[in-house]
Amino acid sequence: MSYELRKIQITDVQFGDVNRIDKGVLTIDAQSIIDLLMEDKRIKSVEIDIAKPGESVRILPVKDVIEPRAKAEGNVFPGIQSDVTEAGKGVTYALKGCAVVTTGPIVGFQEGLIDMSGPGAQYSIFSKLNNIVIQIFKEENVEPHEHEQVVREAGIKAARHIGQIGLNYEDYVSEEIHWKSIGEKYREYPELPKVVYVYNCMAQGLLHDTYYYGRDAKMMIPTLITPPEVADGAIVSGNCVSPGSKTTTYHHQNNAVLEQCLARHGKEINFMGIVLNPLMVTLKEKYRNCMLTVKYAQMLGAQGAIISQEGFGNPTTDLMLTCKGLENSGIKTVIITNEDAGVDGMSESLPDTVSEADAIVSTGNSNETILLPKMDKIIGQLHEIERVTGGNVDSIQEDGQLLVEIHGIMGSHNLQGNTFLSAITV
Repeated sequence: MSYELRKIQITDVQFGDVNRIDKGVLTIDAQSIIDLLMEDKRIKSVEIDIAKPGESVRILPVKDVIEPRAKAEGNVFPGIQSDVTEAGKGVTYALKGCAVVTTGPIVGFQEGLIDMSGPGAQYSIFSKLNNIVIQIFKEENVEPHEHEQVVREAGIKAARHIGQIGLNYEDYVSEEIHWKSIGEKYREYPELPKVVYVYNCMAQGLLHDTYYYGRDAKMMIPTLITPPEVADGAIVSGNCVSPGSKTTTYHHQNNAVLEQCLARHGKEINFMGIVLNPLMVTLKEKYRNCMLTVKYAQMLGAQGAIISQEGFGNPTTDLMLTCKGLENSGIKTVIITNEDAGVDGMSESLPDTVSEADAIVSTGNSNETILLPKMDKIIGQLHEIERVTGGNVDSIQEDGQLLVEIHGIMGSHNLQGNTFLSAITV
């Protein structure tokens, strides 16, 4: 399978009467985007703003972040308001350095914030992007579950629309992936350890969902997928997991674990493939998916495995069961997870563990508190901080500052490694 990703670096975003890219500057016609989104009669109104790195701007509550991408032939985000065509083939254009951010009065309590400057910006990769922020206001008769769908699909529609501005733009950096069959890959680097990536994703319902080719992951069992499919938006976020650990659609498109596996393939490891593992609710489903994940890893000839986590609480049981199963089958396993160790760092940091989990990469204590300065401009609804995970009714201080736990910041301790946090030995 041959795949080419053409990366167009966007240095600035501005409003204008036409959609174009000129010397790295992306100009968007806001009205054309509003008109497109308003085709959904469940949407009452749309507002569009731009937030740039270094500005005194706070975006809250953020539902999703999506990198604009498009294909000349085929579909990005296949199955989401488009035909189900095979992703990961042909040529895809990606607008780097910018993103679509969806906000407004969203649904629940687990959306987060993005600060474009100040100490909060040090915790989020999204603070470094030129963000096209879309506030979506629903009609009164739209129920919460449908509200989530409206916002999710609007973000995807906008990202696809903006991505098409890059089609045929010639100033790009090309990245090619030639994904071979399992048999070819098995024989390719016999001297290197064969490694599989176990890609955990939320599939619990109640707005804790992930979509694969438009299909809700809670209706799936573990499946083998390819890196180019991920790059083409075959995986879309629909979940309201705690913002710090939430895997947004942008994270899926730019999965740091996956990028490192590809970069080290043929040098340090023989990267055999990906097992997409839905994180379910019942023990029966957890045991089934663990068994199948281990089976697929064995079929791929894996000697080592990396598991990236999503969510916290009962998804940790899926994580540990899978780690135990892989280790007991002779596959050396590393897991990536965050910790909820309390604001003082003294609480039990993981709700579940197994003795086989002896190689853990931590992305930090999500309960650590941070005082964020007052911003000159708010895009969205500041009072929603009272319902954001990591915030509370006392978060807004008398002087306008915000006192929050870092997992209220979007992507602050992302479990695919897309974070500025690091670890030191003490």
